[in-house]
Amino acid sequence: QVQLVESGGGLVQPGGSLRLSCVASGSIFNINVMGWYRQAPGKQRELVAIITSGGSTNYADSVKGRFAISRDNAKNTAYLQMNSLKPEDTAVYLCYVNVALRGGYWGQGTQVTVSS
Repeated sequence: QVQLVESGGGLVQPGGSLRLSCVASGSIFNINVMGWYRQAPGKQRELVAIITSGGSTNYADSVKGRFAISRDNAKNTAYLQMNSLKPEDTAVYLCYVNVALRGGYWGQGTQVTVSS
């Protein structure tokens, strides 16, 4: 079993910053991909950013230049640095990992609210 614990969400004013963390634990031998998705009320879940074990990244067009994903393989932890936040970034942010030979796992999510 794999457990994911997210942290770092909260309320921030437009233009502000937040840093999300996702720690994976359990029966983990090799995490291929770590990533963040988000889901706003009434909208479909969408990719925000992903990072491979080798460090390759991919971002949604809406966050390019503002968000940065990173990971610490030794700690099985992924981070999402979010800068220049906008009200439209408001959503539940969910951590996703793909573990070799085991498949994909989701975290419970952390709320990010951007409002003045």
